[in-house]
Amino acid sequence: MESENDTLKEIFRALQPSIAKDVNPDSIIDVLYSKNIISDDDNYDLCQVPDSRKKCRKLMSRLHLSSHPQVFIEFRAALVDNYNWIVTKIDEQIALRTAQSPPLDRSDGKCTVL
Repeated sequence: MESENDTLKEIFRALQPSIAKDVNPDSIIDVLYSKNIISDDDNYDLCQVPDSRKKCRKLMSRLHLSSHPQVFIEFRAALVDNYNWIVTKIDEQIALRTAQSPPLDRSDGKCTVL
């Protein structure tokens, strides 16, 4: 079964062109750094990139390589305040995927696809 973070990872991959175009990554980097989602080295490397779009792409690349179990959950949360329209797109994609998922049988306490 796919985790919430895995689902968000796929959605962020699909939305990367608009995120790279429209998001100023500096505040996002600060939030992710403060939550230990990105390392000291990642933070330093990202701060060296002057172009916002390139910096955003590099951030996305680092996040996709991350082994942190909630990297995309935290990334989505970091977007809420300043980029709520992107979060709305993400949530719409989640709802679409949920609607397309087969129903689960939970009568015995276990999740079984019907």
